[in-house]
Amino acid sequence: HHRVKNNLQIISSLLSLQSAYTDNPAILNILRESQGRIKAMAMIHEHLYQSESLGRVNFREYVEKLVGDIIISHDASVRKDLEIEDVEVGLDTAIPLGLIINELVTNSIKYAFPDGVGTIKVRIRGLDDSIELVVADDGVGLPEDIDPSSTDTLGLKLVTILTKQLNGKLTLDVNGGTKFSMVFRIRDK
Repeated sequence: HHRVKNNLQIISSLLSLQSAYTDNPAILNILRESQGRIKAMAMIHEHLYQSESLGRVNFREYVEKLVGDIIISHDASVRKDLEIEDVEVGLDTAIPLGLIINELVTNSIKYAFPDGVGTIKVRIRGLDDSIELVVADDGVGLPEDIDPSSTDTLGLKLVTILTKQLNGKLTLDVNGGTKFSMVFRIRDK
């Protein structure tokens, strides 16, 4: 896991170096978003090699660090509200869940708060044989007619694909902000 994390950090550094060769804001944004995705995966491996069990990660610690890092990297002044139970998951669940959280929190920071003020809430709780993930914000909200599975944005497509990969169910509520709720069966106990 340590080698994988180091290799992912090298890829992120290469993307950072590549960004020095363009002034195109769209390309710079793509490179930055890719770096965020890579960092989310690298953090999973970091938590795995630091954990007592090499096959499982304490997801609460990971999510607290991930959300904090995303807010700092975007120089955002939004407030975070985390309600995360001590849920341990394996690598096959941790990486997709981490990427989903990364996409949804990043989207909230970028689009939900035009005045820079608001709260992002992340809730994770274990159910009998499932995990419920909620990522919500009190921002301007998505258009009511948006369908995450048929959008043109890579981030929401990725959320839909990863939810399906985890055999999860995704629901979206756009009243009073944006709230994504997902329930996933724990498959790697």
